[in-house]
Amino acid sequence: MTVSIALVGTLDTKGAEYQWVADRLAELGADPLVVDVGNREPAGFTSRIAVAQDEVARAAGTSIEEIRDRSDRGAATRAAGEGAAVVLRRLAEQGRLDGVLALGGSGGSAIAARAVRDLPVGLPKLIVSTMASGDVAPYVGASDVTMMYSVVDIAGINQISATVLGNAAAAIAGMGRAHADRRAAHADRRAAHADRRAAHADRRAAPSAPDARPLIAASMFGVTTPAVDAARERLDELGYEVLVFHATGSGGRALESLARSGMLAGVLDLTTTELADDLVGGVLSAGPDRLTAAGAAGVPQVVSLGALDMVNFGPEETVPAEFAGRLFYVHNPTVTLMRTTPEENATLGRRIGGKLAAAQAPTVLLVPRGGVSALDAAGGPFASYEADDALFSAVLEAVKGSAVQVVDSQQHINDREFAVHAADELHRLVRNRRGNQP
Repeated sequence: MTVSIALVGTLDTKGAEYQWVADRLAELGADPLVVDVGNREPAGFTSRIAVAQDEVARAAGTSIEEIRDRSDRGAATRAAGEGAAVVLRRLAEQGRLDGVLALGGSGGSAIAARAVRDLPVGLPKLIVSTMASGDVAPYVGASDVTMMYSVVDIAGINQISATVLGNAAAAIAGMGRAHADRRAAHADRRAAHADRRAAHADRRAAPSAPDARPLIAASMFGVTTPAVDAARERLDELGYEVLVFHATGSGGRALESLARSGMLAGVLDLTTTELADDLVGGVLSAGPDRLTAAGAAGVPQVVSLGALDMVNFGPEETVPAEFAGRLFYVHNPTVTLMRTTPEENATLGRRIGGKLAAAQAPTVLLVPRGGVSALDAAGGPFASYEADDALFSAVLEAVKGSAVQVVDSQQHINDREFAVHAADELHRLVRNRRGNQP
């Protein structure tokens, strides 16, 4: 089977390096599909270019002539990334993509990061970068991107760069071959499934392998672990595979990305704490768009208010001075939690309710009046009827009159009965969405 690897790069500045890598990939039995995201004539690259500069520019809604005339490096970089993203997505949809490899400094890495951001999880993505020894969050984001430090600048082939780039070529070729094998196996399973359906139209066969089960994404924090564990156990009994995302900012962004991908049957968003960090200024924000992707993508969702009693900071000494006098709980030497106030909770309730009311998907809101985390249970360090009531009242008012279904419970979020009910509600939504086919 042919293994197709996209090489995404600026051939006007890195042509010789990409030529060297393309040759290595060919030696390894892979087919390099070169996508030129530069904006000047290629230099040092002699092989066939699969996707030329102008095609990339057109995919971004512009032209290479317009990009050149503007002489705006930032605009050119944005257009290259957006255009390459469209090109790669098309290749993936056509079944012609088994991996992506890019080389570059900050600019080339930024282009590559945008280009691969929306590709499916599991499709190999490798960026060899001069930036990979520092903070790679801007490049990795919520995707499964692999970053490799180039050690030396990507400027010619020398003893060091040949070793690093050779390893990169071997890595992406190996990952790509594994992806191609999975793709072929998936195609075989689909064909076999179609045959079974044709032969047994009156029967619904149970999934034969774990990866055939419908996927559910769930959000969890340490203080909501009992709830998510119980819900996951119940969903497993019902025939789902549950992917748990730690609500640490990057976890929430990854959940949102997966909800947009079309891979999920449903979302069990019990732990929406990242929105508290976004509002107050904590260190684990997933951004203001958290809790929007499933609703926009039509993915059934069951949502609760887990861990909205807290905002996250690092060690005690790192908490901003503006919060002096607030109620804190030292979770461990590197994590300090701050109790949210009634005013903050009221704002969070309005924001969450507004997001849910706008959802274009079946949505259930579960309100746990017994407490939203292990810390605000009765007698706990964050127990506050006033703060919780402000949250509950605001979110219920915000969804009033909308299509959101509300379950107003007196239980604590970590009560097993509450968690199992949440799982059953999501199962109901998914089953109804699929015409009673979970």
